Amino acid sequence: MSIFDSMKDQKFVFGSVLVIANRMDTLLERELKEYDVTAKQWLLTAVLANSFDQPPTIKEVAREMGSSHQNVKQLALKLEQKGLLVFEKDKKDARVTRLKLTNQIYEFSQLTQSKATSFTQALFKGIETEDMSKGRAMLQKMLSNLTEMDQTERDE
Repeated sequence: MSIFDSMKDQKFVFGSVLVIANRMDTLLERELKEYDVTAKQWLLTAVLANSFDQPPTIKEVAREMGSSHQNVKQLALKLEQKGLLVFEKDKKDARVTRLKLTNQIYEFSQLTQSKATSFTQALFKGIETEDMSKGRAMLQKMLSNLTEMDQTERDE
């Protein structure tokens, strides 16, 4: 493969990731509309449920989601209004606020589980395990590179 073929692949992957993100967001919005939850609100609940052992701070969630503190706080406030999460003061440091899912999120998860499974199966239909593994490795490296780029930018 020549360097020109590689550049074509890089441009294709770059553009495709953006298009896929937009299309997934649109389809998720459509699926979640009946539950009055946006795709970004749903993502916040998924990050809280799967990425932390204890209730995280807004800053920790923002870092994990690749978002700003303000955006995460706004999403969390909406989810708090819906009863899906609570803002909880840290027991050791009252200046620190943590985000904690409520029991109501598990009811929400039960309601949406079959739709989530169908959506995921349709999205990944026809993709072999080996291709999925290679795709995961590539996306993990891209995420790592973005984190490194972000840190370099902050250090300058």
